[in-house]
Amino acid sequence: MTKRVLLIVGGGIAAYKASELVRLLKKAGHSVRCVMTEAAHHFVTPMTLAALSEDKVYTTLWDLKDEAEMGHIQLSRQADLIVVAPATADLLAKMAAGIADDLATTLLLATDTPVHTFPAMNVRMWRHPATSRNIAQLRADGVTVHDPDEGAMACGEYGPGRLPEPTAILAAIEAHFAAPSPASAQSIGRLSGRHILVTAGPTHEPIDPVRYLANRSSGKQGFAIAGALAAFGARVTLVAGPVTLATPAGVDRIDVQTAREMAEMVEKSLPADAAVMVAAVADWRAEAPLDQKIKKAAGGTPTLHLTENPDILVTLATSPHRPRLLIGFAAETEDVIPHATSKRTRKNVDWIVANDVSGPPGQSVMGGDANTVHLVTDTGVESWSRMDKTMVATALAARIADALDA
Repeated sequence: MTKRVLLIVGGGIAAYKASELVRLLKKAGHSVRCVMTEAAHHFVTPMTLAALSEDKVYTTLWDLKDEAEMGHIQLSRQADLIVVAPATADLLAKMAAGIADDLATTLLLATDTPVHTFPAMNVRMWRHPATSRNIAQLRADGVTVHDPDEGAMACGEYGPGRLPEPTAILAAIEAHFAAPSPASAQSIGRLSGRHILVTAGPTHEPIDPVRYLANRSSGKQGFAIAGALAAFGARVTLVAGPVTLATPAGVDRIDVQTAREMAEMVEKSLPADAAVMVAAVADWRAEAPLDQKIKKAAGGTPTLHLTENPDILVTLATSPHRPRLLIGFAAETEDVIPHATSKRTRKNVDWIVANDVSGPPGQSVMGGDANTVHLVTDTGVESWSRMDKTMVATALAARIADALDA
């Protein structure tokens, strides 16, 4: 089905990717209309985007004909989705503050259409506390902010801040259109008065002062779920392993390092109406972590003796303060649904959210922005189409609200 996409192009070097994104959107059968900030003209021309989109490119509030017809209002409301790519630090800051000083920011303030932003900026700008605050505010306002890719940048630095490739942006847009419509169920206060516990991220189990056992969990899915539940009005306690993500708006965060610390904080956070155990907790830890760094010895390797970590999910399932709704996650690399179904029964939980995390680093669900999940309950298995993790979070929050209202 053809959808109408309004693409806002910000003024960053990554604006050159907008041309390919327009081409891919048109090839996928969507109509595209482009808006450019003044700075974007330095990186790509309106003529290029007009030719590719087969439509006029809008650049200013001061077009007498367009604004006589309230063009910025019409642009903001005629689209099925607004995409901001690249979303510069400046543009994100203006959006978060509600500034409307050009065509792009004015129509963003005047819209009730879903907005997806794809940030692109220098790694230090991305990691700056001001940017983190702005992103948290935007997410609290209902804007979908996709995390940037990590890699080499035009400025010569390396890290998170790269605009995702146009194919990845297209996939996120298609996921939005293919997703169930949880946004229609999201109303302020649906989870008001409920306390929900969420765990997220990996745990780090020390071997010596400089080494540890861990996994590739980024915490993105758990943080997205915590933010979605808070948006539904819940009081959310997020017990987070070692990650560098911004705390979602309205969420109480407790940082931990190890599985034992996480287990302790989970217990202290009870009682709760529901618990969503997203964290990828290390199954084992070093039996006796050393106080000094293990030195490399010629001709041999050290022997690492492991011991089992507490099973937080099982402990919670058997607790006298067991939440009414207990949800576990199953990260699998094969036979995803059979393993998840077995885990739900074995660990005595209400739901298991299963996903396939196989694949090389950078292409796996772990660390990525999209997810394909299967919701396993006592009534069967419900497989969701691939979608952005924020959409998975909103859909799951809606299901949790339904279950707690039942």
